[in-house]
Amino acid sequence: MEKKTNQTIFSIFSLLLLFSSCVSAQLRTGFYQNSCPNVETIVRDAVRQKFQQTFVTAPATLRLFFHDCFVRGCDASILIASPSEKDHPDDMSLAGDGFDTVVKAKQAVDRNANCRNKVSCADILALATREVVVLTGGPSYPVELGRKDGRLSTKASVQNNLPQPGFNLNQLNSMFNRHGLSQTDMIALSGAHTLGFAHCGKFSKRIYNFSPRTRIDPSLNRGYALQLRQMCPIGVDPRIAINMDPTTPRTFDNAYFKNLQQGKGLFTSDQVLFTDQRSRSTVNLFANNEGAFRQAFISAITKLGRVGVKTGNAGEIRRDCSRVN
Repeated sequence: MEKKTNQTIFSIFSLLLLFSSCVSAQLRTGFYQNSCPNVETIVRDAVRQKFQQTFVTAPATLRLFFHDCFVRGCDASILIASPSEKDHPDDMSLAGDGFDTVVKAKQAVDRNANCRNKVSCADILALATREVVVLTGGPSYPVELGRKDGRLSTKASVQNNLPQPGFNLNQLNSMFNRHGLSQTDMIALSGAHTLGFAHCGKFSKRIYNFSPRTRIDPSLNRGYALQLRQMCPIGVDPRIAINMDPTTPRTFDNAYFKNLQQGKGLFTSDQVLFTDQRSRSTVNLFANNEGAFRQAFISAITKLGRVGVKTGNAGEIRRDCSRVN
């Protein structure tokens, strides 16, 4: 009986893997070669123009892509207007500049008569993400295309589907593994915290009320913790935001991992990558070898872009990214 059950589980797992590989096989670089051959240039120009207006474009777009892919897959469901995913507390802190970046890029694509209503919002978001990585000094990489836009977006679907600032390594690995992402992928994607910011309330417990025995989290660099207290005094405006990377917050580099070595990870879920022996060697590798980090990031974000992808009749190409056709 046990043998039969194991065979059944193995068969189901094999089918899931086969389905996953079939979906990713439908994605390809050059997907719009015939229908909209200039799509990458059009998106690049639109994103660059937006980036020149505000730096927040970069971290906001990168975070938007991650939040979209982890909830219902990379289908631009995060872009649908309320009531939707964006009403969940985990998404309410997403900066508006990320949404605006996709809107501007979509408008630019649709101004081209050959491209109008032929390129999905999900693909535009994936392309825009690559562009903001490059604009901040990160690696360029080929983006697989061919995603359709999802038709459903609910607040409830976000619950328990995004990593939290207090997660330990087991919780992080479990959540990423659900999407076919390894521990190395998770650590590489965490490196995106070299850009962007966080609100004081997301880490205040680490600097004021960590435990009855110690006010400051002992895994946090004490000097850094005192700096954070100055920037986030008790009763501070919850909208105040602090750079995730205290050294080079506007450059996509490996400083995030060097900061972890010094106890300067802003979230528990950042610092645990160094304090846990199981992940420390990867942090050290990325801190000492920026090329290794860049290669791992390219691999990880490519795999992230395949999560829960909708193709064929499973989705649509939205005329307006904020609403279903």
